[in-house]
Formats: sequence, structure tokens, C-alpha cells
Amino acid sequence: MPLMSMDFKRSFLITFLVGIFTTLGFAGGYLAREQWDFSRDNFPILAQAYNILRDHGLKPLPPGSEMEYGMIRGMLQSYNDPYSIFVEPAQHELESNVLQGSFGGIGVRLSRDSDGNVILYPYSDSPASRAGIQDGDHLMAVDDLEITPELSMDNIQAALRGQVGQSVRVVISRASTSTPFEFAIKRAEIPLPSVTWHLDPDSPEIGVIEINLIAASTVEEVENAIKDLQTRQARYYVLDLRNNFGGLLTAGVDIARLFLRDGVIIEHQYRDQGVQVYKVEHPGPYVDLPLVVIVNENTASAAEIIAGALKVHQRAQIIGSQTYGKDTIQLVFDLRDGSSLHVTSARWWIPGLEPPVGEGGLQPDIPAATTPDQSGADAAIQIAVQALLRTR
Repeated sequence: MPLMSMDFKRSFLITFLVGIFTTLGFAGGYLAREQWDFSRDNFPILAQAYNILRDHGLKPLPPGSEMEYGMIRGMLQSYNDPYSIFVEPAQHELESNVLQGSFGGIGVRLSRDSDGNVILYPYSDSPASRAGIQDGDHLMAVDDLEITPELSMDNIQAALRGQVGQSVRVVISRASTSTPFEFAIKRAEIPLPSVTWHLDPDSPEIGVIEINLIAASTVEEVENAIKDLQTRQARYYVLDLRNNFGGLLTAGVDIARLFLRDGVIIEHQYRDQGVQVYKVEHPGPYVDLPLVVIVNENTASAAEIIAGALKVHQRAQIIGSQTYGKDTIQLVFDLRDGSSLHVTSARWWIPGLEPPVGEGGLQPDIPAATTPDQSGADAAIQIAVQALLRTR
């Protein structure tokens, strides 16, 4: 399995924790441009206030985009929906990469030292390492972007990324010489795995599949995990959805379909539209696989769809703690400068599931502590193993 750097992964998990990826949950690919109904006539007070600030303020106005971004955030604050948010261009690009499951890049991990320098660590056999980038090189420039301590890591990551096959100019400094090095590095496709897996060390007939988020590549990754574990003689499976804040609606539905024989997975409804239904079209390839699912309070959105569908169809026992309880769908609208607006536009539910996910989250069949204790023992995994072995 290709590995994603821990620093990079951690930065996105932090983003999850502040709700960004929860909002990205169910970004079903809806994009829109130039659909504004905004003019000075519609918002005369805003226009008047702007002109007063421009003409009479002691300080100069911030750059145009910064002023606009502030206005958008103020508008969303008044809208008062926690999942309708504005995302600036660099962060939007990085989040889109994660949900796609890959990106065009040069294959380096970035970190910052105490002086604010950006340090490069190339992945093994990556475009960066093949070009000659070495561990510990200081990044000085990407194309025409000068790297300064004030520049955000998101902006630097976004500058390094781009279309697969295109070259990016990278300038670095190295401790062994005072002369900067310049490289032209052709971007390649860099995978961002959303699934990891292993055999349980105490019960090697049990395969544990951890899904970190629901991306476009996750369905295939789950299938690859099962096939690999089967070659290693796994017979029983744990689907670990703890701390999975969701992702793409269709990918979540398709993961549930892998394990279901028939039936409705979810129904959902947009404003002023009829109810739409996602069903199991034909039996999935793993309908007979012994399976349990682990969840916790950070299992949300598309991950709740997977767990809820398997629960309501009595396909798998749910172990852990009550889930997050997010039952809304966001549409992602691209704005002109590469930023995006994420708007809550629909609600979903799982027919027959009581109480509904939106009323306090999914309730587990078997409650269990979902974080390891001081000795490192994982009670949820232990209970999952016991539940599976009882089915032998």
C-alpha cells in the first residue's frame, strides 16, 4: 500500500476536527459558476457602508479578495448553518485532492523548522527524489511564488500540486553549499490512501479494515483490502469507521452496496424536489462475509450511511459509541478564483432506522469504549473479535 506522510495526514485530520470535511461530506460533484443574484440595488446598505469605509477610513482597505472573503463569511454567519461554509482557494484544492484520492504532485512531505523555513522530505521513488531533492532541503520558491515564513502551508502545498505531466519549478537551498539549486520536476499522480488494513495480531483469521474518509477511491481500496486479507487467510472482518468524518455521498452508498444483497440504502430530498432513493441494484460481492462495524462520536455523514445501512438491514452489528448525527447534504459551488461555497441543500435518512441519524446519531448494538486504555488495549476491537468468533 502506498503511504501518506503522517504530517500531511495529520494536517487534514485537524481540518476534519474543525468541521471542514464534515461539510465536504456529500460533495456529490455539483459545481456552479456565475449564478450570483447580487447587486448594489439588492444590498444598498452594504454598498453604502463599503463606500464610507473606503472614503473615510484611516487605514487603507484590505486587498479586494480579503475584503470579499470577509463579506462572504459575514453572510454565512448570518445564514446560521454550521455546514454552509466558505473555503479559500488553496484549502479547497487540497480538500478536493483528498476526496479524489490522488493529486498531481512531486511527492514530498513538508514541515517547518523553528525559524519558519519549509523543509522537504521526498517520498521514496517520487518525482522529487528522482530529480535530486534530498531530505532536509529548504524550499525557497515554487514557480514564481517566494516561500516566506508567513506563507501558509496550504498555499505552498497547492503551489506544488497541479496537472499530472506538467513541470513545476522548485528552488531549494542545501546546508552543504551556499548556492541554491533549481529543479524542473514533472508532476506525477500521487495517491492519497483512505484505507489501511491488517490482520488482528491475536486472532489472525480476522481482518481489520480502517476507513479514514470516504473518497472517490475508497470503494476500490476496500475491495483491494478484502482481497489482500483473503489471500492471508482472513475469514472474518472488522470495518473500523471511527473518526471518519465522511466524504462523498455516492462513494458511501457504493461501500454499503458491497455488503448488501438488496434493499434501500438511503432516501434524500432537496428543497422543492421529490424524494430520491438509493437502492442496492444487485447483490454485492461480499454479502456473505462475516462482518462487524466499529463507530464512535466522530463517525459522521457518509460513514454514518454505511454503518446505518448495514445496521438496518441486519447485515452487521454496530460496536462502539453513538455517532455524530449528521444527516444533511452539502453542494459545493466553485467560485471564480478557485475558492468554493459549500451549501447545505438536502437532508437524507435511512428508512426503518429508529431513531433517525439526525436525532442524536446512530446508536450502537453493543456499546464499547472506543479509545485504547492506558495499557494500549482497544476494547472495541476486542469486543468486535469476540462477536465475530461467536459466529463460527
